[in-house]
Amino acid sequence: MLNKLTKTPNTAEHQPRVLFYSHDTFGLGHLRRSRAIAAAITKDDPGLSALILTGSPVVGRFTFPEHVDHIRLPGVTKMSDGSYISQTLGLDIDETTNLRAGLIRSAAEYFEPDLLIVDKEPTGFRGELLPTLEYLKTNGKTKLVLGLRDVLDSPETLAVEWDRKGAIKAAEEFYDEIWVYGLKSIYDPTKGLDLPQSVRKRMHWTGYLRREAGDQPLSIPHPYILITPGGGGDGEAMVNLVLSAYEQDPDLSPMAVLVYGPFLSGETRVEFEERVAKLDGRVQSVGFESKIEHLFAGAQGVICMGGYNTFCEVLSFDKPAVIVPRTVPRREQYIRAERAEQLGLTRMIDENRDGMTPEAMIKAIRGLPDQPPPSAHHHNGLLDGLEYVSARVQALVKT
Repeated sequence: MLNKLTKTPNTAEHQPRVLFYSHDTFGLGHLRRSRAIAAAITKDDPGLSALILTGSPVVGRFTFPEHVDHIRLPGVTKMSDGSYISQTLGLDIDETTNLRAGLIRSAAEYFEPDLLIVDKEPTGFRGELLPTLEYLKTNGKTKLVLGLRDVLDSPETLAVEWDRKGAIKAAEEFYDEIWVYGLKSIYDPTKGLDLPQSVRKRMHWTGYLRREAGDQPLSIPHPYILITPGGGGDGEAMVNLVLSAYEQDPDLSPMAVLVYGPFLSGETRVEFEERVAKLDGRVQSVGFESKIEHLFAGAQGVICMGGYNTFCEVLSFDKPAVIVPRTVPRREQYIRAERAEQLGLTRMIDENRDGMTPEAMIKAIRGLPDQPPPSAHHHNGLLDGLEYVSARVQALVKT
C-alpha cells in the first residue's frame, strides 16, 4: 500500500526549474511552441529543468531533449458548435476540467518551479489554471509569465473573449511579465484589448522563435515543394486544393511532399491517399513527421496554412511560401498571412481576392521559383525570440 505522498526537502544545491502550461485542446501549436522554448532554455543552461503540462494527444510522438519532460493532461475535444467534450474518459466536461485543474496544481506543488510560462490562455482552459496561479502567487517563490503568439484573433473577437474569461484581470493580477513571440512592427496581438498601462509596461517583444533542422537531414532525391496543413485538423480544404492542382495540370512541378498532420480525419485521409496514388509519384505523402524541420530545410518552396509554428519555420529556413489561411473559427491565420504579404515576407491565396480554385493553386505553385524568400524583406530582430526568451528566463530565475 502506498504511503501518503510528501514533499522531500531538497538538500542539494538548488537548480532552477521551469514549468510550462500548454492547454492543447486543438492542434499542435501550443505544444510545439512550449517544446521549442524548453529545448532552448535547457540548452543554454544545462542545470535547468523544464516540465511541460500538455493536453495534446500526440505528445508521446515527439522526442524531448535532456532535462525536459512532460505530463499529459486528460484530453478534450472541441465540437463544431464550440462546446467541449472529454476525449476518452467518459467524464463530463466539468469533471474533466476539475481533474485537469487538480493535476496542474499538484504538479506545481511538487515540482516547485522557479518560473511558470503559460501559453496563450491567461486563466487556462475553462479557468482550470486559476487555482494554480493563486497558489503560486501566494507562495511567492515562482515568477509567472504569459506567452502570446504574434496574432491571437481579430481585435473585436478577442476583446469579447478576454472579457468573458476574465483574462485582463488575470493578466493584471498574476503575471510578472508578458512575452509576445513576434515583433510589434509586424502586429500587436493585444490590439483592441483595454489593458491597463501597468500591464503593458510588463510586455516584452521577443521576435519569432527560430527553428533548426539539426544534424540528421531527411534524404529526398528529387527537388520538391513542401505541403503542410500543420496539425491537419482543419487542413482538408487546402490539401484538396493542392491535389486538384496536380490532377488538373499534368505538367505541374516540382514534386510535392505532403504532410497531412496527425489530426486529419481518417476517412478523409483514405480518400486523399487514393488520389495521391493516381498521380504517379508527383505527390508523395506522409501522415505525421515530428521532425518536419528537415523537410522545410530541403524544400524549394512551401504551400501551407498560416499557423504560428509553420510561419516560424518558413522564416527560419528562408523559404518562398504561399499561405492558405483558415478564417474560422479564428481570423488569426488570415491576419498573419495578410500582414506577411503586405511586408513581402510571404504570399497568400485570399479566398475573396484569388478564389479557392485549382487555377489559383497552380498559379501559386508555378510562382514559387520566382518568389523572393523572406530574407529579401528582413526585419531587425525577426528571429531573435529564443535568445531573448532564454535571457529573460535567466533574469527571472535568478531574482
